[in-house]
Parts: sequence; structure tokens; C-alpha cells
Amino acid sequence: MTDLIHKTAIIEEGAEIGANVKIGAYSVVGPNVKLHDNVELKSHVAVDGYTTVGEGTVIFPFASIGHIPQDLKFHGEKSELIIGKNNKIREHVTMNPGTADDNMKTIVGDGGLFMMGVHIAHDCVVGNGVIMANNATLAGHVHVGDGAILGGLSAVLQFVRIGQGAMIGGMSAVDRDVIPFGLVKGERAYLAGLNYVGLERKGYSKDEVKSALKAFKILFNNDGTFSARTDEVATDFQDNKTVMSMVEFIRAAKEGKPILQPKAAA
Repeated sequence: MTDLIHKTAIIEEGAEIGANVKIGAYSVVGPNVKLHDNVELKSHVAVDGYTTVGEGTVIFPFASIGHIPQDLKFHGEKSELIIGKNNKIREHVTMNPGTADDNMKTIVGDGGLFMMGVHIAHDCVVGNGVIMANNATLAGHVHVGDGAILGGLSAVLQFVRIGQGAMIGGMSAVDRDVIPFGLVKGERAYLAGLNYVGLERKGYSKDEVKSALKAFKILFNNDGTFSARTDEVATDFQDNKTVMSMVEFIRAAKEGKPILQPKAAA
């Protein structure tokens, strides 16, 4: 033990502990856990399973990281939870490893903020710079793009995709895919527009944002089929990266998996 590891912490044999790792009082680290350099576990943190925590990530008290999924189909397979660098994982957060029903991995990117009570279920893939506010939850197999923001008490149904830069309002129940930079709200969530403030903050020019808003109106104007409107937008806005990210996201949707629509188009 070093001065960085509290005398009451339990580090099981086999755990890999990097340089300058701090482990607080009454924390427990399982035998298959890897904590990279400069990770910090505050007091009362429990990390188990085949879990890797990236450099500089800080985990706060009473978080439960890497314990078995809340899935009756899980039968003890050696699935993984991989957490990236420089995340802040706050109190009572739960993150579960993957299952044999998917690719055996739950993946969380770099630089995220996961506030109190967040839940990331089995087989989720969460991008870089994601913010999940208090008690936001992801069911199994959810994919969340870079820079997305999920408001407090929001809940995302299994297998749903949240596009990059999307913003999900608090207390929203999201049961369909959300396009990149989509702005979503409502108890039964609907697409309220584009997160143009987020676009501007990420450095997109006013012309790019205006083009994106124009493309959004074409995509969801109810004239013709959704597929035809998507093709029209792909042709007319092929030089706009933001718009093309929406087009690619829509075209990548699984057969029969709907894209979240505005209220008028739902």
C-alpha cells in the first residue's frame, strides 16, 4: 500500500493499478480491474468485473462500476466495461459490462460527465464529451454520439441511437432514434428542432447552421416519403458536414427502426 491508497481500501489480487492512482477509504477493486495512471476513486467506490478505467478518470462515492448487468439473459460470460480517459463519474452512478447478445462490451468514451444516479446498461456505446445529468438512464444496447447531452431523469429505450450533438430535455422518454444535433423534449419525446446553440458553440458558422435548419425543414415537412426527402437533402446539401451527418445517420437506421419525428410529423 502507498500513501495514495487508503488503508481500508480492498484491492483484490490480480487487479492492475497504474501510476499515481488514488483509492479512497472503503473502496473495493476486483481482481480483473485495470485502473490506468492518475485514476482517482473517492471513498466507497466499488469497481468489479473485467473493467478498464482510463487515465485521469475520477469516480465519486457509492458508484457501482462493472458489476454484472441487470439482464436475465446474462450467464456469467467474461464481458467487459471499458471506460475512457478524463471522465467524471459522480455519486451512485452504475455502469454495467456487455453481454453475449451483443459484442460483449460496454464502452464509454473520453471526457464525459456522468452526474449523480446515471445508469449506463449493458452493451451501450457512449461517445466522447457526453453529459448525462442527474438520474438520466440508458437501457441496453443504446448508442450515444459524441457531445450529446441528456437531461435529468431522461430515459432512453434499448437499441435506440442518439446522434452526435443531440440534446435530450429533462424527463423525456426517448423510444426512437434521434438525429445528430436534434433537440428533443416531452414526456413521450418528440423532435422539437435542431440544437443550433450547440452547433454554434462547436464552431459551426452561421451559414452552416442556417443550411442545417433549412435541411431539417425539408426532412420533416411531410411532403413525399421520408426516404425521398432524405435523398433530396443529400443532393442539395452534400457540402454541409452537419447535414450529411444527419443523412448518414438516417440511412444507417436498422430496418423498421423509426427516427424520432416532430409532433406535427409524428
